[in-house]
Amino acid sequence: MDTLRIYIITWNVATRSPDENMLDLLDVKKFKNKDSLPDFYIIGLQEVKSQPQNYVMDTFFNDPWTNAFKTALAPYDYVKVKTSRLVGLLLNIFCLRKHVVHLRDIYTEQTRTGLMGFWGNKGAVTTRLQIYGCSVCFVNCHLAPHDNFVKERIDDYNTILQGQKFTVKDTTTILFHDYVFWFGDLNFRLDDEISLPANVIIKKIESNQIASLLDHDQLKQVMASGEAFSELIENGPTFQPTYKYNFHSQVYDPKRRPAWTDRILYRVNKFAYENITLDVKQISYKSYDQYLLSDHKPVASEITMKVFSNYTERQVELKPVDSWVIDSENKAIVTMEADVTPSDWDWIGVFKDNFTGLDEYVTYVFLPISTHENHSNDSECEGESMVATSSAVNQPCTSYVVTFPDTAIRAPGNYRLLYFTKNSDSILGMSECFTVEETPGCRVPMDW
Repeated sequence: MDTLRIYIITWNVATRSPDENMLDLLDVKKFKNKDSLPDFYIIGLQEVKSQPQNYVMDTFFNDPWTNAFKTALAPYDYVKVKTSRLVGLLLNIFCLRKHVVHLRDIYTEQTRTGLMGFWGNKGAVTTRLQIYGCSVCFVNCHLAPHDNFVKERIDDYNTILQGQKFTVKDTTTILFHDYVFWFGDLNFRLDDEISLPANVIIKKIESNQIASLLDHDQLKQVMASGEAFSELIENGPTFQPTYKYNFHSQVYDPKRRPAWTDRILYRVNKFAYENITLDVKQISYKSYDQYLLSDHKPVASEITMKVFSNYTERQVELKPVDSWVIDSENKAIVTMEADVTPSDWDWIGVFKDNFTGLDEYVTYVFLPISTHENHSNDSECEGESMVATSSAVNQPCTSYVVTFPDTAIRAPGNYRLLYFTKNSDSILGMSECFTVEETPGCRVPMDW
């Protein structure tokens, strides 16, 4: 099996804007070379500013936080795969460009738990997908606040579990996935038995008595009792409580008892497949005290997980394109094997070569299913490593000639084609880079 490295961040940003450098939080400087970079960044935020005017604008454009992380990751060849949002909850998934064509069945769900389920200021946003044949589910949540609302947090957890359903075979619920990563502002505090005021707890933190405080952590207690989160694992935090700080400082607010509200948990169904053992290893789990804009400190974890080696399924090949010309019809050829079931609503998008998000298409056309060519065991089909899976070699393939109108691209440059399934939930292929040129004879002389 192969090993993928994922980096998960959770942060309650308290409606603030991203005016700090994100690179330290992403920890990209510690990775010595391109080959050691995380394969995926998973970023879950809570309390993103969600006044009506912000929410409407963010519906049409990337919100400031998504843009901040996207800008920071772009130089390292990361692509934004998916953004999911529920009021102040925001979940972003980024991956290295080389993994884009191995993502399948990307679906999102959300659950409102605020105001008895009517308001989304509390709840969860979830994104699930297949990565190299393994099903993975990411849950970003914000549960009920306040020290004495343990029962409400337990109820929130169970409401999220029971309410989120996916229309994907064998992974209809969160816990049915091969891997589950659950993170966010879980809002669990120190229990009432400790009965210590904030200033005494702060002194214990300063004297590094963290272990004795964690004995009274509500999350650990409900996991042990089986009331909530008992299906998941957390390697106990060794960092200081991440809440509640004075804004723009590294000093705790003396009016509130500090607590580990911000957590990252995981689950692996190790024996989901015969003769294969899935596995997760948590490399690091830490907070970043240097970030000052919120009353919470961000928490991050680097985790490795096992996936299938050389796994391919439902792949298409976008034949090489020599060049395209502006103001002319241009064509592309798509070839697919028998395990691909094309739809009239599958689409091929034109992207700039250096695209940084799967929503950055310049233009697109739908797949012309009515006109295609069948090839049975011919030289065009046989042995195409990008198209055929091990079970599909020598089976009939289908080719489609896709025509892009003369108005499709208006600027010269380097581009790529990407093939998406009808709901944009899977990326089945990506072309090599090709050049779009100006119309011959239309260039304006420099001395004109």
